[in-house]
Amino acid sequence: MGKIKFGSFIVDVRNKVGGQVYSKNRGGAYVKNKVSPSQPRTSAQTTARARLTTFAQGWRALTATQQAAWNAAVGAYLKTDVFGDLKTPSGINLYSKLNINLAQISVAAIVTPPLPIAVVGPATLTLTGAAGTPALSLAFTVSPVPAATNYIILATAQQSPGRFSVNSAFRILSTVAAAATSPVNLLAAYNAKFGTLVAGQKVFIKVIPISTTTGIKGQAITTSAIIAA
Repeated sequence: MGKIKFGSFIVDVRNKVGGQVYSKNRGGAYVKNKVSPSQPRTSAQTTARARLTTFAQGWRALTATQQAAWNAAVGAYLKTDVFGDLKTPSGINLYSKLNINLAQISVAAIVTPPLPIAVVGPATLTLTGAAGTPALSLAFTVSPVPAATNYIILATAQQSPGRFSVNSAFRILSTVAAAATSPVNLLAAYNAKFGTLVAGQKVFIKVIPISTTTGIKGQAITTSAIIAA
């Protein structure tokens, strides 16, 4: 889905034009291709939709005072969009976003908005893998994982060794809890999700740190390796 920033001549576009749909939300104007809605088919899609439903219901279950607190907290969570403009989330969006992050690391939902904090993730990643004697290991610095922090580890299926852009190919592989030390053995989790490693193929790994007390994400870091024979 693309985004648009209008100039002095066109200030807004809505509804369907040709094969595209123009609309606007709190993030600004956007355009997307018109597609027929479909139901999720994968386990990850089903889980994501279920979490959205869960936290929409959770928001409605909050007291008026709790909802007001989330609505008041959004000013501390301003983000800069692709045009350099500051955007403010809604209270329900902030509540859902942080609690979805917590759900991904199996931490109970929060009902009180947290103050923004810095979440420290790994400084470096080193991935090594082999097919002959199967192995897939991720080393990271600094070790161990900081207190009150979990790492979500995402991986791609095996790719051509010449490929460098894989943003849409990442899938959640596992999580690493606070105090865990480097390196982490990923072989069993990877084989279960993507199959046996093949020599000469490339695997990408992304690590996202998440605060276990707030649900706030830190800076993601990515690495890759070509599987050895």
